[in-house]
Amino acid sequence: MKKILLLAVVMLASLNASAQQDEGTWSITPKVGFNLANIVGDHTDGYSMKFALFGGAEAMYQVTPMIGLSGGLLFSAQGAEMDGDASVALTNLNIPIMANFYVAENLALKVGLQPDFNLSAKMKYNGGSSDITSTQTVVLDIPFGISYEFSSIVLDARYNLGLSKIFKGEGGSQRNSVFQISVGYKIPF
Repeated sequence: MKKILLLAVVMLASLNASAQQDEGTWSITPKVGFNLANIVGDHTDGYSMKFALFGGAEAMYQVTPMIGLSGGLLFSAQGAEMDGDASVALTNLNIPIMANFYVAENLALKVGLQPDFNLSAKMKYNGGSSDITSTQTVVLDIPFGISYEFSSIVLDARYNLGLSKIFKGEGGSQRNSVFQISVGYKIPF
């Protein structure tokens, strides 16, 4: 297994196509991926990670050959699985605003701020569901991660650390905790 992974890394590193853009240029990257989402914080015993999908696009301006600034619109299914065959299903519009630092050719470290707008919140259980009315309209996350670009394909892995509590009221502080893995296609314009 280690030999296969090493071979894959060597093959990716040997690609000659440079996906980095020239200074002062723009690109857009439509992307799809999956989340491993959870709700963490106070009173979250019995919560576990939930597999969900997300998709959208990010636009980037290449400030220098080493730094790009990006903003995106991503429709993201989030929430958590719960004990007893139940789950919290959140549908959010994520707006990541990120700085991309190219530390090697085609390899970027990313960090930023992300407002999440709640579009839908449901409690699902035993084949039924009910609306959750106590969710905040907007919460903030700090996304950070890494991406690799080759032949216009962008592989991205990031973690969204929740800063704001998801639910209104005095019931404690429950926040988002979301790992995201995506693939996209970078289109210069």
